[in-house]
Amino acid sequence: MGRGILRIYLGAAPGVGKTYAMLSEAHRRVERGTDCVVAFVEHHDRPRTEVMLHGLELLPRRELEYRGTVFTEMDVDAVLERAPAVALVDELAHTNVPGSRNAKRWQDVEELLRAGIDVISTVNIQHLESLGDVVESITGVRQRETVPDEVVRRADQIELVDMSPQALRRRMAHGNIYRPDKMDAALSNYFRPGNLTALRELALLWVADRVDEYLQQYRGEHNIRTTWQARERIVVGLTGGPEGRTLIRRASRMAAKGSGSEILAVYIARSDGLTSASPKELAVQRTLVEDLGGTFHHVIGDDIPAALLEFARGVNATQIVLGSSRRKTWQYIYGPGVGATVARESGPDLDVHIVTHEEVAKGRGLPMARGARLGRARIIWGWLVGVVGPVLLAVVLRSMEDAPGLANDVLLFLFLTVAAALLGGVRPALASAAVGSMLLNYWFTPPTHTLTVQDPENLVAIVIFFAVAVAVSSVVDLAARRTHQAARLRAESEILSFLAGSVLRGETALDALLDRVRETFAMESVALLERSSDVEPWTCAGSVGPAPVTRPDDADVDMPVGDNMALALSGRVLPAEDRRVLGAFAAQAAVVLDRQRLVGEAEQARRLAEGNRIRTALLAAVSHDLRTPLAAIKAAVSSLRSDDVAWSDEDEAELLEGIEDGADRLDHLVGNLLDMSRLQTGTVTPLIREIDLDEVVPMALGGVPEGSVDLDIPETLPMVAVDPGLLERVVANVVENAVKYNPGQEPVAVAASALGGRVELRVVDRGRGVPDEAKERIFEPFQRYGDAPRGAGVGLGLAVSRGFAEAMGGTLDAEDTPGGGLTMVLTLTAAPAGIRAEAELPARATS
Repeated sequence: MGRGILRIYLGAAPGVGKTYAMLSEAHRRVERGTDCVVAFVEHHDRPRTEVMLHGLELLPRRELEYRGTVFTEMDVDAVLERAPAVALVDELAHTNVPGSRNAKRWQDVEELLRAGIDVISTVNIQHLESLGDVVESITGVRQRETVPDEVVRRADQIELVDMSPQALRRRMAHGNIYRPDKMDAALSNYFRPGNLTALRELALLWVADRVDEYLQQYRGEHNIRTTWQARERIVVGLTGGPEGRTLIRRASRMAAKGSGSEILAVYIARSDGLTSASPKELAVQRTLVEDLGGTFHHVIGDDIPAALLEFARGVNATQIVLGSSRRKTWQYIYGPGVGATVARESGPDLDVHIVTHEEVAKGRGLPMARGARLGRARIIWGWLVGVVGPVLLAVVLRSMEDAPGLANDVLLFLFLTVAAALLGGVRPALASAAVGSMLLNYWFTPPTHTLTVQDPENLVAIVIFFAVAVAVSSVVDLAARRTHQAARLRAESEILSFLAGSVLRGETALDALLDRVRETFAMESVALLERSSDVEPWTCAGSVGPAPVTRPDDADVDMPVGDNMALALSGRVLPAEDRRVLGAFAAQAAVVLDRQRLVGEAEQARRLAEGNRIRTALLAAVSHDLRTPLAAIKAAVSSLRSDDVAWSDEDEAELLEGIEDGADRLDHLVGNLLDMSRLQTGTVTPLIREIDLDEVVPMALGGVPEGSVDLDIPETLPMVAVDPGLLERVVANVVENAVKYNPGQEPVAVAASALGGRVELRVVDRGRGVPDEAKERIFEPFQRYGDAPRGAGVGLGLAVSRGFAEAMGGTLDAEDTPGGGLTMVLTLTAAPAGIRAEAELPARATS
């Protein structure tokens, strides 16, 4: 009996409908006459899911007692005895109760599959073992029940069940997932829009990778070498020359014309390590292609066109971009060139684009071979073995009474030639071959003691000996040099891999990179020097180590980076072959320095623009919002001082009340303006200490009408690390804003809860709410949603509140209130001693 087929419905988040989809598939199969049973399905009291169980055969469950409580699990024996064609098994990552047949449900499923039973199962993306840390960092909840990725990857069919975060939250708000008493806890914790969006992205990316695996596996099983143009993949062939940047940008423009296109830049190096490519230029091109969203690949291959085509077909590429040849006309005698060969061999499935550039026909340098660095001792021993060794061997052979014969003499001299090649390289080996052939001719070939050879066979033997000795010594020397080059290239590749990783990780610390240069090349100090022009003095942009040099001329090694920048190293003189890797480091140092400066300039420009906007808005506020209460105060004071009208006591009290209200409005506006000024200038210094929320929040509600707020702060909450004064201002501003826009049918809800190492304070109103596109805009200074004239203020309350919250290490965000309205979420850091253990995901999401 063959193995059963496993089909998995992969959910992007709890509640998206994977169990419903599984039961729908079961009904379709039953209607087609398939023997399908429900081995284990949890409907979680969801009415629509429970209805889908009607009409399906339910197998009995096994009851197990654990710690005084009876649990039900899937009865594997009952399923095997029933032997259906298809079994439905929900929650693949479930952990069975101790005493069950297997520890995990996916192990139960494996038994059913081995028995030839097809299984349809479900699992959520957050339960995959490899994503546990990622999910915990996003949601703050550690998944206790996981399933190995390989179990899901081995599934014959995987179908993603997806839903937008907004639709899922609406579905929950309508009561389709959890009961009303559990809905608020789920919406405010695990089922936040940001959490759901991140989980959705994880699911889509994981399934996309699995689709690629299926495609590659199918192409491999059917030996398909042609390209399947499922999406555009553009391979850019780089030579390390200056034309590479033009090719990368051209490929980027081609990729931008189609959605989902990919760019893969590839540099093919020969296996002997000999290259005319510029390491600095390759580093720049790597940075460029990664900045444009592509990937850089380093491939080894002696046949460049074949290696390029093999790489392109291996990644299922659809187009290849190459540059016009830089060779001069006479250099075409060596062959048609890489571009012409690739175009001829590409076939109908690969489009080859030959791009012109400024370096066409300007010639290209040829690689220069470099011998192995064997060391002085080895070279001396090689010459001794190659020259002195044959003489000693000849003396020993001549002193022997029974000579071994000419054939054996030749083999002995050949052995010394090979030994000389291994020790000292090709030159001692060639000398050994020459000395050995002369000694064989003089001492062992009749007539002896002369350089003439009487027997032609002996002459042929000596000639063959010399040829074989030269050939063997050349091969041995080449193998030794290749071994040395391979070891060196391996070390260089590790260093360049570090550089590539630092680029991908976005590391921008110049000192860290310079320190890495100092460690790699064992230098005392490293400095990155620059100047604005050729006549200006050098300045130090960054340095590590004691006493760094101030001029490239004073350094033991200097590596130019462009015209007015250089990397200067002190400590020792580097060999020429080390400069290739040093050039890559220098290019990366220049990129890091430029990036740091651009980030600083961008931040400075942002601050200037923000300051200009604040000043403009402040002038508008002074001209309108501040003058309004001043005008009211002025009118009331003028009226009271008028001698023409006799004011009654009630009128005077009303005018005085108007003066007091105007003064309070002015005090509130000026206070917010001063707070915003402190935030803009960075002079807010919070005094952080541990305090309970119930000591601060009630004090912040003094400015709102009695009965307009419903306060719910549990006594079991951990303490928070905040500035009590700033926290009181934040809560007061947020609550007053919520009360102002609350319609009044029900009070504003202020509730607190703990989540991991954070404490949240949620202020919920039932007003008209704010659209998603305006949720961030309401936190900007001098912004009022819809420019509503209702109430007093210049639109600074929420801006000041967010600034104070961030100054204390917290956040302030806006969310939709289920059923309508706006919820302001203030997230604060829990005091370390007061963090409570967090419940597992099922308890958090369903309780």
